[in-house]
Amino acid sequence: MSGCPVPHGSVPLSGPRFQTDPVQLYRDMRRDHGAVAPVVLDGDVPAWLILGYRELHQVTGDPVLFSRDSDLWNRWDTIPDDWPLLPMIGRKQPSILYTVGERHTVRAAMISNALEAVDPFALKRYAEEFADGLIDRFCSVGRTDIIAEYAMLLPALVLAKLYGFGNEVGAALVGALNDMIDGRERALAGQQYLGSAMAQLLLDKHAEPGDDVATRMLEDPGGFSDEEIAQDLMVMMAAGHQPTADWIGNSLRLMLTDDRFAASLSGGRHSVAEAMNEVLWEDTPSQNVAGRWASRDTHLGGRHIHAGDLLLLGIAAANGDPQVRTDGSTLTGGNNAFLSFGHGEHRCPFPAQETAEVVARTGIEVLLDRLPDVDLAVPEEQLTRRPSPWLRGLTDLPVQFTPTPALGGQS
Repeated sequence: MSGCPVPHGSVPLSGPRFQTDPVQLYRDMRRDHGAVAPVVLDGDVPAWLILGYRELHQVTGDPVLFSRDSDLWNRWDTIPDDWPLLPMIGRKQPSILYTVGERHTVRAAMISNALEAVDPFALKRYAEEFADGLIDRFCSVGRTDIIAEYAMLLPALVLAKLYGFGNEVGAALVGALNDMIDGRERALAGQQYLGSAMAQLLLDKHAEPGDDVATRMLEDPGGFSDEEIAQDLMVMMAAGHQPTADWIGNSLRLMLTDDRFAASLSGGRHSVAEAMNEVLWEDTPSQNVAGRWASRDTHLGGRHIHAGDLLLLGIAAANGDPQVRTDGSTLTGGNNAFLSFGHGEHRCPFPAQETAEVVARTGIEVLLDRLPDVDLAVPEEQLTRRPSPWLRGLTDLPVQFTPTPALGGQS
């Protein structure tokens, strides 16, 4: 097993502790293994999980030594074609995730330019209209599940609109996105569905260009193929939808269960921003991210890393690293030194971060405006998380409120 992490004591990157108490899990891993821990993925596939803030900063800041080129992986000869994590850790995928060097720089500029050209007023209007339309479906009932009926729909609807899809397509993409990201038995089918939808979108935009992200990417002077653009649209949709949905859900959970935010439910805008910021530190949707590959033998966090080893970015663990959070305080102010959007040249592009922030904040604010007395419908301890080590989000968030009439807007 040349090139694999030490198997003895490796921690499975799965199991109920990622749902129930990941903070303590990462503390235990740091205590037992230090800043870089040996882990095993589905199918007993070995990897390294970076738990340290400084170590993660080092890895993401050195794209030559710690490359995004997955062809470097020293385990490909053991990976079956139906491995459920292939959508998350792919080989020879022509997307920006696995592009390196100058080509990555040009490609990242294409994506940033396409997103930057989105009218910010139009973005907020779309988010408000879709939010109102979703709320109209349940506001007269007095009860709903915020996750299934709201948070899991809103980002996909807004992004589909920005990218150039018709309104009816956004909701249809949600299931495929969730299947792909969860990395279970339907992951490959979800990836295939999403790929087909993006390919059809580009065919439509060749025939009838529009004022949308897909058209701007097709018209970019970088000369990228339709396959490359379709792959990038898939990455953008996956990275933009589920983490934003979990950002909405995790922030609302915090506001509905923490006395510090209780007063804000009647309209205190500053507390929405504070809750969202705290979630990125303490309960970030992006828990662990794959991956980087060592381009040569090296040392990191006291570990000998072999050429071709897979390293996973432990975003949540690094955000809570006691070496940088020495007093253990909760951060709700303007401290944005979290790693929740990544770091280095492969971090989430700034226009994409801004889009996610607008969608999430607008979604929360519209909900609180429309349902000012919203409250949990179950005890807090009954809330559960999805069984994923990659993204941390609620399975449901049942709430109750005084029924109100629908506005009759877009749905």
